Amino acid sequence: MIKVSEVKTANPENYKTDLQKQVYENLNALEIPFERVDNEPAVTMDDCVAIDERLNVKTVKTLLLCNRQKTAFYLFITAGDKPFVTKDFSKALGVSRVSFAPPELLFDMLGVEVGATTVLSLFLDSHNDIRLVIDNDIMSYEYFGCTDSTTTGYMRIKLSDLIEKYIPFTNHIPTCIEV
Repeated sequence: MIKVSEVKTANPENYKTDLQKQVYENLNALEIPFERVDNEPAVTMDDCVAIDERLNVKTVKTLLLCNRQKTAFYLFITAGDKPFVTKDFSKALGVSRVSFAPPELLFDMLGVEVGATTVLSLFLDSHNDIRLVIDNDIMSYEYFGCTDSTTTGYMRIKLSDLIEKYIPFTNHIPTCIEV
């Protein structure tokens, strides 16, 4: 099990990336309170067990998906313990089959590496090339657990703050689906 710090409510003293700094600046500017932890690198949902326990939250699974031609992109947020089935996703959204976007596109579009994908970096998609898709199961959560754009920082924010403040700030409109 990975090591996880005590819960903190202030920005990190030192940022690992410019994106991480911008994420916290955005949260502060939007007056969105958060609780966060520092941790050893967490890349898989199994790595997040200790994080979830410390933050008392269910970390979501956030996936950047694309069609075969890499012309349509989807940021899909689903429950961390829910298996992802491309056929079910495609059917629910009424699109052709999708696959995981390659790591270089993940970095180019959202500024993150594999394991650090987060809706909080969606503000980088200023041309709205990425369609935000949220699993209906997430909409019942009170709190939303996700990375701060690194594999070594996770946070908990109110889902209502994410939906009502942060996502509108990114100029995206979420599509909710049942999978």
